[in-house]
Order: sequence, then structure tokens, then C-alpha cells
Amino acid sequence: MNPVWIIDDDRSIRWVLEKALGRENIPVKCFSSADEALAALNNGLKPQVLVSDIRMPGSSGLDLLRHVKTHYPDLPVIIMTAYSDLDSAVSAFQGGAFEYLPKPFDVDQAVDLVRRAMTQASHQNGSTEETSAVPEILGQGAALQEVFRAIGRLSQSHATVLINGESGTGKELVARALHRHSPRKDAPFIAINTAAIPRDLLESELFGHEKGAFTGASALRRGRFEQADNGTLFLDEIGDMPAELQTRLLRVLSEGSFYRVGGHQPVKANVRVIAATHQNLEDRVRDGLFREDLFHRLNVIRLRLPPLRERRDDIPLLARHFLQKSALELGGEPKRLTDAVLKYLQGLDFPGNVRQLENLCHWLTVMAPGQSVDIADLPAELRDGPDNAARREMPTDWNVALASEADRLLAAAPGQVFEQLTRQFEATLIRRALNATGGRRIDAAQLLGIGRNTITRKIQELGLDDIKTDSEPT
Repeated sequence: MNPVWIIDDDRSIRWVLEKALGRENIPVKCFSSADEALAALNNGLKPQVLVSDIRMPGSSGLDLLRHVKTHYPDLPVIIMTAYSDLDSAVSAFQGGAFEYLPKPFDVDQAVDLVRRAMTQASHQNGSTEETSAVPEILGQGAALQEVFRAIGRLSQSHATVLINGESGTGKELVARALHRHSPRKDAPFIAINTAAIPRDLLESELFGHEKGAFTGASALRRGRFEQADNGTLFLDEIGDMPAELQTRLLRVLSEGSFYRVGGHQPVKANVRVIAATHQNLEDRVRDGLFREDLFHRLNVIRLRLPPLRERRDDIPLLARHFLQKSALELGGEPKRLTDAVLKYLQGLDFPGNVRQLENLCHWLTVMAPGQSVDIADLPAELRDGPDNAARREMPTDWNVALASEADRLLAAAPGQVFEQLTRQFEATLIRRALNATGGRRIDAAQLLGIGRNTITRKIQELGLDDIKTDSEPT
């Protein structure tokens, strides 16, 4: 194993990192200047990871970073500095640094950062995930298969469709798929979000207006219904449509014609309407907020899109797709998610659904320091939130399990019940947390809300050394 190089003119920093990494059985080689490290590189030596200060006599850490990225682009470089400022951080990341470590730093976190950089280095010679042809809608679970079947059954139909689903579940994606696999596929697909347009403009947006119909109407304008003639009009968030426009929409669906704003001649339009909403339209009808006759006109065929929490098995597939998509947009190699982080993500509820997962993958493409993404690389609000994989791994009825075990111990070992139950409870918690984080003690400690030294001591006290973790107890 190639050593980790530490480059810093501060002897105490070199000593601290050398000792900390040595305790983790990570070989280390130290240099007091960037020039010394450059000379070693030029002599054919190469580290596994390079950790360098910025400001040193002679060449700077940024000079060293530029040299490394020119000649050894796959070598992870961690830049550290006591002069933490925006320019230094931006320069480090623009230069290709794996991570930026401001001084003073927590030694355990520094060691963990080096380990993650080593993980990336070990993957550099591996094959990159292949990018293959991607279907319109990604998903393999049973919940989404019903949607696929419905799209197939509707492929020869002109029927009106109402799509129900939470925000971010992909309602417009399904609407586009319905259009693309329909007899109208060669005609326009026009989408409009009825909640995003002010009510005084929505009528003109939908039905168009005649020249001079109102102040500013300097020319005739064709509305969305005319633009979608012989094709499909997708009305998103239909539940928020104002009452007066609901009446006009009902007339179009009933008669197949409408009047432009300020117009006197009916306009014919052969349009298939697909509507979508995240709201319960039956409730809105009951509350007098949505016309019942319009509801029945729209509710010819109804599709329900499952939220992401009902299709957790699809999260790895979706995440890889979005990481590849983000890498393509930004120009780079797609990030890879570790098994631990995939399992962690599958434990989250994702209230923003697929859109939230896509945004997360874009964030990781920009912000995660290495090619391999672990739990520690996730945004803080996901790592520290109440809904996480470790908690989801816990048994759902602790009261029943604990009561049963307490009864057994009361009969078998009176006087030792509390101590033994506590040990079993702690052991189970630690096992579950380590299982959820792939054996990473720091991440498991964060999930449990305890320190790394505490979890290491507990592993020893509870005899859990058989668990494969990221390091030996220290």
C-alpha cells in the first residue's frame, strides 16, 4: 500500500496526523515543504492520498495541487490551511481538490476524510458504470408497474385522464408518456400549470384573446387549446383552477369549442385533456371548491402515482440515473454511491419524492468531495434528520419485544434484569447502526448521537468485536 503524504511546514501538524493515521495502520510519509514533495514525485514516488497545507515557504499547496492534477489526475488531494477564506476554498476546489480542511480540525474527522479519499483512490482503476439507454419512466417495483400497464392499455385511446400524485412524483412525465404512446403522438403536447399563472391571465393563456380585447392586447393570440389542436393538453394542478374558469373548461370538454377572450365566434379544438393534481378532488368538491360536474368529466380514467416511500426498491436505480444525468450536464464522471448510503437513502421518506432525489443527486455531483459518495457526504439535514435508515432498521414494536425478554430474565436471572436488558438494548442499537452505515463507526456514532470514542468503548465492553467495522478499536 502506498503511503499517505503529509506536507506541512508545521512540525506539530505532521506529528499529530502521522500518529493518528499510524494508529489506524495507514502508512504515512511526511514532508516539510511542497518542494520536497514535488521532488519525490519527480523521482517516481507516488502517494495513495496527498494532504497538503496551502501556505508554506517556497511552492504553495495550490502549486502542488496544480502539478498533481496535471500529472496524476486521479490522485486525491486534501488541502488544509489555517487561513480559512473564500478565495482559498474556491481555488482549492477549482484546482480539483478532494476536500478542503480548515485548521484547527478534529483529528478523527481528518482520519475519516483520509479514509474516504483512500476509498476513492482504490476505485480509480475500476470500471465506470455504463450509461445505457434509459426508459421514459424508471421503476421496477410493483407500485409503478400498475402505471406502466395503464399507459399500455390507453395506448389506442383518446380518453380523458386524471393523474393523482404528490408533488414530485412525476405526473408530467406520465402525461408525456401517455401522449407519446397514443394515436396523437405526432401532434403537439402542450403543458400548463394552472396554479402558476395569475387568475386574471389564465383565461387568456388557455383560450387566447382577440386583438383589442383588453389593454395591451395588440394582436390576436392563440391559446393553449388552439396550440394543442389534434394533440394533448396537460393541465397540471387542476385542483387550483379558479371557479369561473372551471365553468369554461367544462364547456370545452362538453362541446369541443370555446370563445377567445373578446371573441364572438366559437373556435373548434380537437384536444385530449390530461389533468393532474396533488389534491383530493373529492374533498374539494365536498368543500364547494371544485365543480362536481367538471370532476366527473375529468375522472374518466384515473391514475394514481405512488410516492417514492412506496417504491423504495427503485431508489438505487433512480439515484444512479440522476447521477449520470448530472455528470453529463456538468461534464464529468458520475459519482458512485456506496452500499451503505444506498441503504440509508432507502430508509428516508423523501417528502419531495423523485424530484427531491434528483435534486439531491445534483447536489452530490457538485458538492461531494470524491467519486465515491458515503453517508458523511450527504447534506446535514438528511444525515441528522429524525427519519434515517438506522431508526427504520429498528423493530417496530419494542414494547412487546422488551416485555417478552424481561419476563424471561425475571424467571431465569432475577436481580440482573435491568443490567442485562440494558446491555442487550445497547448491543442491538449499535449493531443496527453499524449495519446501516456499512460498518463506519463515525457515521454510526452520529446516528446514535454519541461520540466515536464512546461507540468504540461500547463495542469492546459489549463484546461486539465480531462486527466488521471501518477500524479496529482504539
